[in-house]
Amino acid sequence: MRALRIVLTQSKAHYRKEESLQNKMTYPLPPFSTVIGALHTACKFKTYHPMDISIQGSYQSLSRQPYTDHSFLDSVMDDRGILVKMKSATLLSSSFDKVATALKSQGNSFKNNVTINIHNRLLMEEYWQLKQLQEDIQHFKETRLKKVNALFKRRKQSLAEKKKHVDKNSEAFAKLAQREKEIKAKEKEINDRFKAFEQANYKQPMSLYQSLTTSLKYYEILHDVKLIIHVKADEETLDQIYENWGNLKSLGRSEDFVDVLACEFVALTSHIDDEIESDYSAYLNAEMVKFKAIRLNTRDDMPTSGTKYWLNKVYQKEKGYRAFEKVPVVYASHYFVEDEAAGVFYDESGNYIVNFN
Repeated sequence: MRALRIVLTQSKAHYRKEESLQNKMTYPLPPFSTVIGALHTACKFKTYHPMDISIQGSYQSLSRQPYTDHSFLDSVMDDRGILVKMKSATLLSSSFDKVATALKSQGNSFKNNVTINIHNRLLMEEYWQLKQLQEDIQHFKETRLKKVNALFKRRKQSLAEKKKHVDKNSEAFAKLAQREKEIKAKEKEINDRFKAFEQANYKQPMSLYQSLTTSLKYYEILHDVKLIIHVKADEETLDQIYENWGNLKSLGRSEDFVDVLACEFVALTSHIDDEIESDYSAYLNAEMVKFKAIRLNTRDDMPTSGTKYWLNKVYQKEKGYRAFEKVPVVYASHYFVEDEAAGVFYDESGNYIVNFN
């Protein structure tokens, strides 16, 4: 079998486990979807090119790297966090201007200018004007608008009562119905004008203001990573990857740069008639491990079992979301094969056990 072997190193890398939140944990090797996505990006593929991947490698150490997490709240909290004004309320942008910061754990007030540090005086005054306008609108709604709507209600009730006592086919009924229609139209016009004013002058500009909270969180970082990746695909796809391997810039996060040491075509054989042990950790097909086509070594006379993962491989878009195909694997550091088995290959030129998923 003809395959493409890519050997690369990374000084540091983070392959995030998507279910981890507070502490962003990393897989020990990149998931299949990460490698497949990086290869598609390097080749500028516009559609999915089917491929199977074998991933093995090593890292020297693992550390935790602190970072500041920014969380935007759905509403403005008056007494905590950081008051910010977003650049856009409709676009997917996290750009903002810092307005003010609450100084204490409690008892602060952005609205009343109590124990806050103001960073932008113009935006702070705009915020205060909006909060004052909110009170004015609420007062108008509870007084004048409420009285007008109550008057409309009484008139509609009066007309409805009068309609009960006249013939539906009479001219008097038609006049009452027409008057009722005019009153409803006037009522709707006044309320729509009020809502439009509130939306344009308060709700829309106020939607740009949000509360921002920050917290210290951590990334798990792998150091001195070495990866051996075998790719199986059709000839055209393999040739395109080979021609574009120089465009493979990162793996994991965008800042996790790669140094490609080698990219070459290799011949894989399924003929194995002697025991071969791997020098690297790898993602192994869970079924092959279960039925001992790939065998795990013992350590200190204790059988090893590896770590089981369900890794993302490829996805389909469903209702705007990515629905990933999951692949069951066993991550193991000590394993070997001792005879021929379907789905297990040997890269003799590099002495690698190759197990595609």
